[in-house]
Amino acid sequence: MALTTLDANTALIIVDLQKGIIGLVPDTHSMGDVIKRSRALADAFRERGLPVVLVNVVGGAPGRTEQPPRQSGPRPQGWADLIPELNQQPGDIVVTKRTWGVFASTDLEAQLKALGVTQVVVTGVATGTGVEATARQAYEAGFNVTLALDAMADPRSQAHDYSIRNVFPRLGEMGTTQEIIELLRNRSA
Repeated sequence: MALTTLDANTALIIVDLQKGIIGLVPDTHSMGDVIKRSRALADAFRERGLPVVLVNVVGGAPGRTEQPPRQSGPRPQGWADLIPELNQQPGDIVVTKRTWGVFASTDLEAQLKALGVTQVVVTGVATGTGVEATARQAYEAGFNVTLALDAMADPRSQAHDYSIRNVFPRLGEMGTTQEIIELLRNRSA
């Protein structure tokens, strides 16, 4: 669904742009552009006093173990650190998750609803896992969902394309970083 509007109290959620993950995405999605666009969105939301949520992941959800972990042993020092390009600010909400989506294992839903947030814009990596799971969970929690398509990437290009073509249109509106920033500007003009 094309981008039409942003609610008065919309939050930005940036998923898993952390040191240990961004290097896993091949340059086919130009991680540099994804990072720049996520930062541009964060700056635009901060300028308007809207919540910015920075999410990192530190493990996996408990459960079935038929598939071996993608990484065995301890993760390197700084693996879960948010990348400095996001320019983390004291007012940002920082959430650490252990599942694909941020709402399933954290109190983010309660935090956002306490702030009166009714809509979320989601960016980050990986499109077919962390971003998609977060968008699905936000939708299921009753938030209006917007996806910044040019501010997300996935190391699996087929998963990225599938989410954009088949899943995201059912969850909410989609647009570019620039379209979202324009809607923010027009709203505050």
